[in-house]
Amino acid sequence: MNRNLIAAPWVERARAALFHRRVLLGIPFAWLLLFFLLPFALILKISLTNAVMAIPPYEPVFRLVDNTLSVVVNFGNYLFLLSDSLYVAAYWGSVKTAFMATVACLLIGYPMAYAMARAPRHWQLVLLLLVMLPSWTSFLIRVYAWMGILGNQGLLNSFLLGLGVISEPLKLLNTNFAVILGITYAYLPFMVLPIYTNLVKLDVRLLETASDLGCRSLTTFWAITLPLSRAGILAGSMLVFIPAVGEFVIPELLGGPDTLMIGKVLWEEFFNNRDWPVASSLAIVMLALLLVPIVLFHRFQSREMAKNG
Repeated sequence: MNRNLIAAPWVERARAALFHRRVLLGIPFAWLLLFFLLPFALILKISLTNAVMAIPPYEPVFRLVDNTLSVVVNFGNYLFLLSDSLYVAAYWGSVKTAFMATVACLLIGYPMAYAMARAPRHWQLVLLLLVMLPSWTSFLIRVYAWMGILGNQGLLNSFLLGLGVISEPLKLLNTNFAVILGITYAYLPFMVLPIYTNLVKLDVRLLETASDLGCRSLTTFWAITLPLSRAGILAGSMLVFIPAVGEFVIPELLGGPDTLMIGKVLWEEFFNNRDWPVASSLAIVMLALLLVPIVLFHRFQSREMAKNG
């Protein structure tokens, strides 16, 4: 019997499997191309132009004059960002607020995730749903609810006044505290879920062995539980910190005139000042800043996978 006839079905299956693998790998790459690389290229192009009173409100980069194609690139927008203290303060304010909100989410979310992971198996799904349930409602409604809680005549001030703890309403709304509180509330599930996923896979026998060797509960936590949950802590911190840096809705509704974050500055440059080149430069620089923690997180994950593998 001809060997080629026998091998033909196997070759066809291998080719079909290779084709399907390429299709599956091509879908996420096509998604990144359409919804990340192309918008990024458009924003980068706009950031290298000058603002004009026209539609669109920026000069073209490629110009065809007398059958001559010329490329006009302007780096002045980036130099302008460095020279104006407003934008530097906005970046610093965004990073500082996002960092404080991330720390608050970690301090609140880690005990929640730990309690969920140590709860009986039939209760874990219920607790998980309770954590995710607020995220199923409108984000805008949840932020508006905090306006009703933190206002001068809000629930919190009314409660404290009723108890006699304070004699006049506290200034809680339109402050940096309100912004940090709102971000912490909105992004807390993004901190809890990765830590819970990490803790629920923890080998309980390690804790039992440490207890048999005479370790106290606190010593066991610091020596075993916390180090083995570093991947979940880092993943949750990245999921909170990165979107919090560019947050716009919460600072706009809960913040005051002293709340300076890059999301609000971007909105003002795009829609109020209609200076699209400067706004695009702000977005590019913000993305460049966020690439640093993303790269560090990727390296950490690669090292952890190499150790476990």
